[in-house]
Amino acid sequence: MTTQNLPVGTSDFKKIREDNRYYIDKTKFIKNIINDSPEIFLFPRPRRFGKTLNLSTLRYFFEKNDENTAPLFDNLAIRNTQEFDLHQGKYPVIYLTFKDLKALSWKSLFIHITSLLQKEFDRHTYLLESDALSQPDTAYFQSILNREAGIEDCADALFRLSQYLFHFHKERVVILIDEYDTPIHAGYTKGYYEEIISFMRGFLSAGLKDNTYLYKGVLTGILRVAKESVFSGLNNLGVFTLLDQEYNTYFGFTDQEVRTLLNDYEISEFYDKVSYWYNGYNFGGEVIYNPWSVLNFTAGKSREPRPFWVNTASTDIIDKLATRGGREVREEIGILLENGVIEKPVYDSIVMRELDTQDNLLWTFLLFSGYLKSVEKTYEEYHKLKIPNHEVRFIYRNLVRIWFDEKVESNKVEDMLKALETGDITLFEIMLRKVVLQVMSYHDLSGEPEKVYYALILGMLVWLSGKYEIRSNRESGYGRYDIMLKPLDIKKHGIIIEFKQVNEKENPEKILESALKQIEDKAYAVELKASGIKDILKIAVVFRGKELWVKNI
Repeated sequence: MTTQNLPVGTSDFKKIREDNRYYIDKTKFIKNIINDSPEIFLFPRPRRFGKTLNLSTLRYFFEKNDENTAPLFDNLAIRNTQEFDLHQGKYPVIYLTFKDLKALSWKSLFIHITSLLQKEFDRHTYLLESDALSQPDTAYFQSILNREAGIEDCADALFRLSQYLFHFHKERVVILIDEYDTPIHAGYTKGYYEEIISFMRGFLSAGLKDNTYLYKGVLTGILRVAKESVFSGLNNLGVFTLLDQEYNTYFGFTDQEVRTLLNDYEISEFYDKVSYWYNGYNFGGEVIYNPWSVLNFTAGKSREPRPFWVNTASTDIIDKLATRGGREVREEIGILLENGVIEKPVYDSIVMRELDTQDNLLWTFLLFSGYLKSVEKTYEEYHKLKIPNHEVRFIYRNLVRIWFDEKVESNKVEDMLKALETGDITLFEIMLRKVVLQVMSYHDLSGEPEKVYYALILGMLVWLSGKYEIRSNRESGYGRYDIMLKPLDIKKHGIIIEFKQVNEKENPEKILESALKQIEDKAYAVELKASGIKDILKIAVVFRGKELWVKNI
């Protein structure tokens, strides 16, 4: 068993290595960066998948300074390679992380940008004491240090600092930019999108486009923001998304890495739980686990998995996009919650402003942000998508709660579900009627009302997911039930719900009896009985427009 501390919340490579913390070796990544043809690399990956640690590793590998950083790489894959001997510690490095650049207004964000640039220029103040800077260059450098530079001067900072470093070191520069798109996301949600896009376009183009002082540039983010928005004219850009096979094992943990980790900490018996909760991502054909969640689970004392990842960042954009979507989006999220698959176009880049007008971009955003995975590419840009694991389902459950909170008081839903749990079907019927009256519109009920009722109740049952395994439209006995609630505690009652629509000429009571008879005749309860559940509540819900009737046996 290893006694090494885990690097939970630590993304500085030097600190991990010097503190002898557990490290899963990803340093082959460096060899690929050196040998692959692109001059600039962009790696879009979900948050907390090791982007910052990988950039930190590149920094300590490439950076030329007074400290000998070579020992940090002892016993790692890159150490005994020709690339290590030729490139380690040989280049000046510009390292910027945008991951904390969020603000309510463009004015406030620009203040953060000036602070970020000040800190990086401050790392290189030795340039002021050299002959690498002319008098105007010195004045510019001081304006950045004093945070007096305007927007245009700050937009030129990446290029000018690389120029200064080249003149001093006589060596081309490595530029590393972490989470470049964080301020763009903030601009989209807070209303200063045009300002931040304009700045980032100028900043990145000046520093990366045809920069003769550049050796390699590496950027990370969540999305590839479309060329016309930010990366205009960068013909030397190589983009490797989570759909690509190249670099697919360098962000997140592979299955073998997780097995080794759990074995090293003598908790390999929890592999199945960890797999169910945290794996399921498909990066270029490789099964990948969420590293943040796996590390937190391994480091914790409790051996019950929890949703560690879902609370690590704002979901403002997802909430905005998904709750804006109409009935179709809600039905599709219902399908996803049932462990189903939807087929949607996926675009390799996004113009953020188009998120307001093109609803289909929602699925691209969810995929690249880590809330969906691609199961299969079907044709052209179309992919089959599904929720990657149990942990991510929590996000979608919260979305469902938001939708209901917009239209109905949560206490009505809670009272209805409590009545269902306790078997008080009279109260369940009363509360369900109240919810339907508040939530449903006649527009919702046009077309296929049975699906609408089904989606409505399935969505509300999300609240019970901590106590029941919620299943829908699956085979049991001699047919397919509509909804089944399988209690995690077999002492509690299981629940089967069947829906029927009744027309104006039909008697609701007769249709209720028919639905209950169907549950019995088709032996829907056999699955629950096989699990040792003895108390089973069989419920029929019959509806006509906003009217509904409930009966049970």
